[in-house]
Amino acid sequence: MFCAVNRRKVRALRKMRFWGRRNSNLTKPRLCVFRSARHIQAQIIDDEKRLVLVSATSVEKELRASGLRGKEMAAKIGATVAVRALEVGLRDVVFDRNGFGYHGRIQVLADAAREAGLQF
Repeated sequence: MFCAVNRRKVRALRKMRFWGRRNSNLTKPRLCVFRSARHIQAQIIDDEKRLVLVSATSVEKELRASGLRGKEMAAKIGATVAVRALEVGLRDVVFDRNGFGYHGRIQVLADAAREAGLQF
């Protein structure tokens, strides 16, 4: 089993691999996901202008009041960020899993965002 330091290093290496591919193409905004043990958040960021265009997090009052946790909350966050992005006029994004493995809550969030209309 990995210790916490090794997990951080592995995640940092995964993040560096993403940025190695991403730096050549900054035309699309990115859907960046962060998860902690308790919460999950997603932001759509324009790297050229360095602006957060749309965000959704499990700490928001209306989402927290739903009482969902885990994968159900991740699905709600994915759908919410997709709806907010479509309202602003964003459809195509690049998915940045932020070094996290593509399974569990991260995968559920991505699938919910795709079902709600985002393309990546």
